[in-house]
Amino acid sequence: MPQERLTAQAVALREDACAVRICLVYDCLYPWTVGGGERWYRGLAEQLVAEGHEVTYLTLTQWDADAPPDIAGVDVVPVGPRLELYDNGNRKIGPPLRFGVGVLLHLLRHGRRYDVVHTSSFPYFSLLAAEAARPLHRYGVSVDWFEVWSRAYWRSYLGALGGRVGWTIQRLCAVMPQRAYVFSRRYAERLEALGLRGGATHLTGMYGGPLEAPAATPPVEPPTVVYAGRMIPEKRVPLVVDAIAAARERVPGLRGRIFGAGPEHELVRARIAELGLEDVVDAPGFVDAAEVDAAMRSALCVVQPSSREGYGMVVVEASAHGVPAIVVAGEDNAAVELVDPGRNGYVAAEATGASIAAEVVRCHEDGEALRASTRAWFGEHADRLSLAGSLRTVAAAYATPSRRRRRRGATRT
Repeated sequence: MPQERLTAQAVALREDACAVRICLVYDCLYPWTVGGGERWYRGLAEQLVAEGHEVTYLTLTQWDADAPPDIAGVDVVPVGPRLELYDNGNRKIGPPLRFGVGVLLHLLRHGRRYDVVHTSSFPYFSLLAAEAARPLHRYGVSVDWFEVWSRAYWRSYLGALGGRVGWTIQRLCAVMPQRAYVFSRRYAERLEALGLRGGATHLTGMYGGPLEAPAATPPVEPPTVVYAGRMIPEKRVPLVVDAIAAARERVPGLRGRIFGAGPEHELVRARIAELGLEDVVDAPGFVDAAEVDAAMRSALCVVQPSSREGYGMVVVEASAHGVPAIVVAGEDNAAVELVDPGRNGYVAAEATGASIAAEVVRCHEDGEALRASTRAWFGEHADRLSLAGSLRTVAAAYATPSRRRRRRGATRT
């Protein structure tokens, strides 16, 4: 009995010294919605619980009333109803505003429960809500900056006036007191240029798959180009069709498989028909992950012609299969940072079918040598690319003295 009491006291002391009450804020929850951000916050919640912290997850309702989320150790709190977040691939303004109001009301009422509020920067209203309630309850704020948009991109996204407003709000959010996390060097530099104080922690990994170096697997015949992702304007998926058409002049029998859906799906299918590639390029929409995985594993290369990427997961996924990736140069495309030209893929200089086709041809000409170097590249970088590594980095920050529980005996209802 004395030993049992001693053990219980030791556990209590450890929890009092290290446990932090963390409020995660994101308007989506995996697996009810699927994406990089959703996986990140679900993984972060589970990692923080495993580290012994108390975790609340504020989100919008995405589940049926009779089947609420049941995540071990995580208190999932809906602060808004089920809403459609996107319109033609762009974020609607209404749902983020509604979510921001819900977050503000929750934090005004319950903010004293938390030592830290950890939120995504975009679409900013939840971050503004956290900052508005912070002086009342004096919690810390941590922010994941998956992207930091340039003035030019804001203008292209919202027009001249809307873009100016968006850029101003982004800058306001950057100068708020916070612990900032970024996933690319270029966005770290932009944050500092916007006035971020104290610098940002660069997290290098978001890949949750196997970390072993991939086995050698030859591409299928005929050679096949693969795209996998949403079909929204900034992904520029029709360029994949154009590139296949152009590359076929030098790679006889070249084919394509384009996975995904979205507002530009019919545009992609129309482009396939326009170029007479119905028997060459397959665009089946969303399919099982296993089918995408098998197609990627045996592809000649994976093409991602996006104008904007916050990280570039598809490059890592391709490299994990020993398959080179092709991306397009651009100031808003962080995926470029993950491509070592000639080792695990290539960077097309221009967003044209001809420019991308030239890199597809290079992948074909390089053959097994490029696939071998891609496998070696992944083996060298797997640890830093892992999601688990980034999650550990964030969780470790909450174990530092500055993040320890400040108010002993506070009630969590």
